[in-house]
Amino acid sequence: MSLHQRTHQKPASGDSLPATAPSCPLPLLTLPYLFSLLALLLFAALLLPWGPIRTSSVPASPWRAYTLQEAAAFAAAAGNGTVLLAAVSGPYLPFLSNWLISIRRAGRADQVLVIAEDYETLDRINAAWPGHAVLVPPAPDAQAVHKFGSQLGYSVMYNDVDMVWLADPFPYLVGDHDVYFMDDMTPLHDLPPANGRCQAVVKEVWIEELKEQPWSKQRKSNDQPAFNWALNKTAGQEIRLQVDVYLLPQSAFPTGGLYFKNKTWVKDTNVKHVIVHNNYITGFEKKIKRFRDHGLWLVDEHSHESPLGRI
Repeated sequence: MSLHQRTHQKPASGDSLPATAPSCPLPLLTLPYLFSLLALLLFAALLLPWGPIRTSSVPASPWRAYTLQEAAAFAAAAGNGTVLLAAVSGPYLPFLSNWLISIRRAGRADQVLVIAEDYETLDRINAAWPGHAVLVPPAPDAQAVHKFGSQLGYSVMYNDVDMVWLADPFPYLVGDHDVYFMDDMTPLHDLPPANGRCQAVVKEVWIEELKEQPWSKQRKSNDQPAFNWALNKTAGQEIRLQVDVYLLPQSAFPTGGLYFKNKTWVKDTNVKHVIVHNNYITGFEKKIKRFRDHGLWLVDEHSHESPLGRI
């Protein structure tokens, strides 16, 4: 009997290991990996807020609930029942400030109520000058802007913000008339005779149309009430009604087409000017330049006099 022994083979060298031989797993938590993970966590902590997500940390403006009735009462209290009304959007805030400087010099600034056409303008005005701005009412209630004066017993003077007061206009509002108009004509003329200037024929349907369209044909707020729209729409209708109106003197209330273009007239009537309207020109920068050329852009050197401060 013989014993057969298997011969022992030497292990193969490392470069000749079979492909199926298991490999050692690589460690995951190496020092470079840990440092990378820590850096990522720190970066995320800096970017992401701590605690629950908040929609806003700034409280809602209290002026957004401010009503037209409250604002009108506030302004009228300073003016014995008279409100100075203007409408403005953000781009025209410099013109509002310029207008307010001139009104403050006349001692009437406390009577001003500004109809703001957007939330940013509303908040910006009331932040500097609390209570003097109210948001333009929503479209269904737009008639309130047009009628609130008569309904609440206030007298209302409407101004465009591209006007400048050179004197107090109220001494010129003589008598007890329904409406006082500034002359918008550029040719020179005298007032009509005294026996005819206080009465005008106004169509009843025109008045009704004004009630229906208080601001414009599109029912949007802007700086011009819908007088022209109503007048053109009702032209030719025969129903008539007398309304007591008063035409203010051209020498005291000149249009921009006269004041800024007729130097001789301006010199001859210099002491009579009360309110100057920078109309008969289009363009934001052109209006500012014309005011500057005539020394009426007050915000350049007198912004400290504005209730709004520097815009």
